[in-house]
Amino acid sequence: MSETSVRRRPGGRSARVRRALFDATIEVLHQHGASGLTVREVATRAGVNEASVYRRFGTRENLMIEALLSHSEQLLPIPDTGSLHGDLVAFATEISAYVTSPLGSALLRVLAAAGDDPAVDRVREQFARGRFTLAGDIVTRAIARGELPDTTDARLVLEMLIAPLHLRALLTREPIDDEAPRRLADAIVRGFGARPDTTGAQHG
Repeated sequence: MSETSVRRRPGGRSARVRRALFDATIEVLHQHGASGLTVREVATRAGVNEASVYRRFGTRENLMIEALLSHSEQLLPIPDTGSLHGDLVAFATEISAYVTSPLGSALLRVLAAAGDDPAVDRVREQFARGRFTLAGDIVTRAIARGELPDTTDARLVLEMLIAPLHLRALLTREPIDDEAPRRLADAIVRGFGARPDTTGAQHG
């Protein structure tokens, strides 16, 4: 068996340790917030030596960023339905379900909380940048299919989709109805001059 095969073996010890650390990090963030998270507590919950956490991630902030990105990739995968409208509806539906769940709502408040900790600010900024980069594939694919102009601002498209959902979850606390994802997708498709989605009834 090659060294590469060993390194990439699914379910190996390294993967299990990372999963345990990420799960523990999310638990601590949920309970104590970003400012209250310590590497020692995460390591203890995960059953891992504290020094090994620093060897793997370098800093507390890196650990939080990687844990949040891994968590979001699991629960909020970037959809690929074959159309811009379908992708937007699917992604908004995922986000709606997540931000209204107990854990998702709590983590959203953690990330949105104002504070004086520059390290936490960096976590929030880098996490958001990472998610926008991944979700930008929705727009990149739409441009390649000719659904959007090649000058389309991917971040603006995603902000227009996500912001109303976060507004309701964080500020107004209004329920997000089942039709909200489709209404948002319809508005974005029209607003950016996208080619009409003739298969919209199949997505959602």
